[in-house]
Amino acid sequence: MTVSRRTFLSTVSAGAAGVALGGLALPGAARAASAVGDVVGKVTVGYQGWFACPGDGAPIDAWWHWSQNWSQAPSPGNNVIKAWPDSRDLSGVYPTAYAGLNGGGPATLFSSYDQQTIDTHVQWMRQNGCDTAALQRFDPNGSEGPTRNAITARLRSSAEAHGVKFYVMYDVSGWTNMQSEIKADWTDLMSAHTASPAYARQNGKPVVGIWGFGFDDANHPWSPSSCADVISWFKAQGCYVMGGVPTWWRLGTSDSRAGYLDVYHAFDMLSPWMVGRIGTAADADNFYTNATVPDLADCDAHGIDYQPCVLPGDLSARQRAHGDFMWRQFYNMTRAGVRSVYISMFDEFGEGNQIAKTAENQGQVPAGSGLLALDEDGTACSSDYYLRLTADGGSMLKGQSALTATRPTQPVTGSGGGGGGSNPDLALHQPVTDSGHTQVYVAANAVDGDPNSYWESVDNAFPQWLQVDLGATVTTRRIVLTLPPSTAWGARTQTLTVQGSTDGSTFQTVLASANHLFDPATGNTSTLTYPAASARYLRLFFTANTGWPAGQASGFSVYAT
Repeated sequence: MTVSRRTFLSTVSAGAAGVALGGLALPGAARAASAVGDVVGKVTVGYQGWFACPGDGAPIDAWWHWSQNWSQAPSPGNNVIKAWPDSRDLSGVYPTAYAGLNGGGPATLFSSYDQQTIDTHVQWMRQNGCDTAALQRFDPNGSEGPTRNAITARLRSSAEAHGVKFYVMYDVSGWTNMQSEIKADWTDLMSAHTASPAYARQNGKPVVGIWGFGFDDANHPWSPSSCADVISWFKAQGCYVMGGVPTWWRLGTSDSRAGYLDVYHAFDMLSPWMVGRIGTAADADNFYTNATVPDLADCDAHGIDYQPCVLPGDLSARQRAHGDFMWRQFYNMTRAGVRSVYISMFDEFGEGNQIAKTAENQGQVPAGSGLLALDEDGTACSSDYYLRLTADGGSMLKGQSALTATRPTQPVTGSGGGGGGSNPDLALHQPVTDSGHTQVYVAANAVDGDPNSYWESVDNAFPQWLQVDLGATVTTRRIVLTLPPSTAWGARTQTLTVQGSTDGSTFQTVLASANHLFDPATGNTSTLTYPAASARYLRLFFTANTGWPAGQASGFSVYAT
């Protein structure tokens, strides 16, 4: 089993954050910092992609990273994760040994080996301002290697299809023969992926990440010369090398070994690790003063790009403060002049620091698991809240929105505030389900904001339905349905009913069955208005379509007015 970062981060000294800056004399810049590319000036998310389930076809054939004993299904007594994923957007999930969800239904988990899982995750990235995915790669020479190789290929395919960049980020933790084997792995396997148009490039060079040099623990024992050799080798291959380094790399104290400053300065980009170091907004402010500002000055002086971490917080430790903790970090990074950030992490359910969709409330958590949901502090949060928060934070960092210490992102979509005007689309990026769909025309396409992607139900099988979960019971008065704007879509009339529910099981009619015309000459749009209705779930119930024997929608937008 691969050594995880969380097995050694807890030993870091709590007093490190108070280290004084002292007098720091820095030489002139050795090289110019980089212009905006695929990592500089962008939001990168760390992507583990390391979950598997028996029956998914993965070579590892195990509950990879879901349980303590990978040969046995996850259960309350065989669990290693700190948060439960919301898998409602995924078509392929696997039953566990939990009794079931508190709110009813089976307790199922996803596999990163499934292409649809990665496609969905990459779509979430694209929809929420995550520019680049750094795929974690541990020692690939053991039993995990074949599965990791396949997942890399799947991520490449999805990144190419959905307009997201990716790169390989080696986590060298516990890698015994790292110095020679990392070179062989790049030469024999990973370098081939740089041919992809989706592979991240910076300054015209393919990006490679190396996480773990200089950490002061037994899992990272390499000498400065060994580390420098690896960095030099990758640069000789024409790579731009990003380094995931200890928090106190610049001082060589606490989590950093002394004598590695030249190693750190050899990287093209530095990304100090932060998980386990901060847990409150006050901690974030302390690190802003004692780490971020002087780190950035040191990197600027040496012509090194700087990409500090931003993390949502460990859900199990109740660090998140319904987004205020993460927003404080975005605010601090922006006011410091930081141009690039690394989100720790996208799918790290083991550390509880994931931004991927997560159980909103106890009804979506397995019975007896003891796991918390996003509403743990009493504030209701939609499952995609930290994805949306990342989008808004990235917008501020890039100068696309104003610097503000007040979080603009509302925990539940449509609950007011910024990021959508006074009458936002309450269904945008929200969880959706359907009675069935054809090929790749999945339900999520109807709420992804892309007018050209669409949902299509099972053909020749009316009635069919499409349902959105608004995250909380809200009052709505209008639905706008669209089909792709292309004139290739001939005019058609769809017959449908609108139903609403507060609990997802008992539905009432919101708008009676009627014919709705979609004509490309007028935008292929149909607006459905109705008396104010309070519902969390809205369902479109299709019974006919004159243009195709299935229900169809490229846009399913819901409005309060």
